[in-house]
Amino acid sequence: MPLIALSSVVFAAPSFETEAPIAYMTDLSSGAVLYQKNADKKIPPASMAKMMTVYVAFDLIKNGKLKLDDKFRVNEATWNRWNNQGSTMFLGLGDEVSVGDLLHGIVTLSGNDACVVLADGIAGSEEAFVGLMNKSAKALGMSDSQFGNSNGWPDEGRTMVTARDLAKLGSSTVNNFPELYEEFYGQDEFEWNGIKQPNRNPLIGKVDGSDGMKTGHTEEAGFGFTGSAVQKGRRLVSVLAGLNSYGGRIEESVKFMNWGFNAWEPKKLFDKGTKVQNAEVQLGDSSTVSLVAAKDLFASIPKGSDGKLTMKVSYNGPIKAPIAKGQKIATLIVTTADAGQQSIPLVAGEEIGAAGFLDRAWAGFKSLLGIL
Repeated sequence: MPLIALSSVVFAAPSFETEAPIAYMTDLSSGAVLYQKNADKKIPPASMAKMMTVYVAFDLIKNGKLKLDDKFRVNEATWNRWNNQGSTMFLGLGDEVSVGDLLHGIVTLSGNDACVVLADGIAGSEEAFVGLMNKSAKALGMSDSQFGNSNGWPDEGRTMVTARDLAKLGSSTVNNFPELYEEFYGQDEFEWNGIKQPNRNPLIGKVDGSDGMKTGHTEEAGFGFTGSAVQKGRRLVSVLAGLNSYGGRIEESVKFMNWGFNAWEPKKLFDKGTKVQNAEVQLGDSSTVSLVAAKDLFASIPKGSDGKLTMKVSYNGPIKAPIAKGQKIATLIVTTADAGQQSIPLVAGEEIGAAGFLDRAWAGFKSLLGIL
């Protein structure tokens, strides 16, 4: 079966209007794009850039290269530059601060000082850390984004992102580091040096299940927010940018997220572990591999629609062995009458080893006979 090239589709969705000049929303349970408005326009992210600083740290922690109880010192140069400069954790000169506390200071307090201390401690300099940020952005497929510093401070246009890429970063943070995400995102407040500050997340306390992710504001960027919430197992990630007031960011963020949950509903397709179809295997110790749901699979459909849909499986096959169990090797393409296409990954249900010499020789002989 040939590989079918897929692109994101904006569905014929329930109507929605926002004052934000830039907006994007995706449903992680289905991979559906529920809304987009100027989603690929390059914009300064302001403090939403800090999501990438956190992502790099989470990745190092997951891979055993960084520990939450590692401590970094606040040096004089960093303190002089960032003491009380914009959003701050109120780090003191010479403070020895754990990675865990710095992450709380970034995620909950949006501390510019915390970002630079963490960057210096991890990579030796902020400049070197920015290289790690851009390397991670490339690996995540954030092809329209680049970073010039660790905290999103205005830098003459070196740090630029898109709403689509910010949603990709937010979604990857949730999916790749679920335990760290739960530990650090969605906290109501954090205290350092006797100063307690609240989380600026405009959804907390206003939208059920809200737990992330990052606000941003500079004069150049306006007010923005990358948000996430989960209700009944369904997680949405939203991005708004370019709003002109603090209050407008709260109002539009709440309205946008509520629309995502209320105007759309999930339709369950398969339980986790269900075999959807078999795929042909080339030069393996089995001629087929089962394609299974890596998690409960859902489609997103507009509420009140008839719910009718068609499904087909696409893969570039036959799939060459060896194949690891759990390897993403196919895509379930779901089409609804009123919501377009959604693409959901399928994985190998079992490990398939490479065929032995005799099996490969026999396969080659049969192929030759077929040609003749």
